[in-house]
Amino acid sequence: MSVLPLVFTSGWASGINAYAVVLLFGIFGATGLTDEVPESLQRTDVLVTAGVLFLCEAVADKIPYVDSAWDTAHTVIRPVAGAVVAALLAGESGSLPELAAGAVGGSTALMSHLVKAGTRMAVNTSPEPFSNIGVSVVEDLGVAGIITFAVFNPVAAAVVAGILLLLGLLTLVFLASRIRRFLRRRAQRREEGRLAGAGRHWPHE
Repeated sequence: MSVLPLVFTSGWASGINAYAVVLLFGIFGATGLTDEVPESLQRTDVLVTAGVLFLCEAVADKIPYVDSAWDTAHTVIRPVAGAVVAALLAGESGSLPELAAGAVGGSTALMSHLVKAGTRMAVNTSPEPFSNIGVSVVEDLGVAGIITFAVFNPVAAAVVAGILLLLGLLTLVFLASRIRRFLRRRAQRREEGRLAGAGRHWPHE
């Protein structure tokens, strides 16, 4: 069970920014800072792909409404990435069955993803873009910090990740009204867009 804290932490971080998790683990493994990272995450093609996708997310994640669209597209990607990374970590150490590790990493990633996506919906009810940028930067720094911490002290990092996950879930409860407001606005925009499109194609006499 010694790898379980690292699996849990990687799952939490993957739900926020899966590409950053793969990139950081790969770099730490390739530079020899840790022996816990499997060689498959250290491959050059994996690092390059993760780096490019991380840059794409770094941009999209800071633009109002685009960030929520990006989150929607990653509702499946982040939990799957969390499960795969967790299974790889467990398979390398052999101290935890890969299937169980994947379940822990995937479910944790799903919960933290829902927290991230819900928080962004609430932030997008504000008209200015600076809150999106600020939240995104904090998330990026948080993922980098917690993964780095996990490499050197996985148990303590898992405790921090658990506390952050719990606080995030509680925050969603308090932001429920703003999230509903965002969803109403998005539904209204789609309806307006549908009506506008129908109007353009309506035959004129």
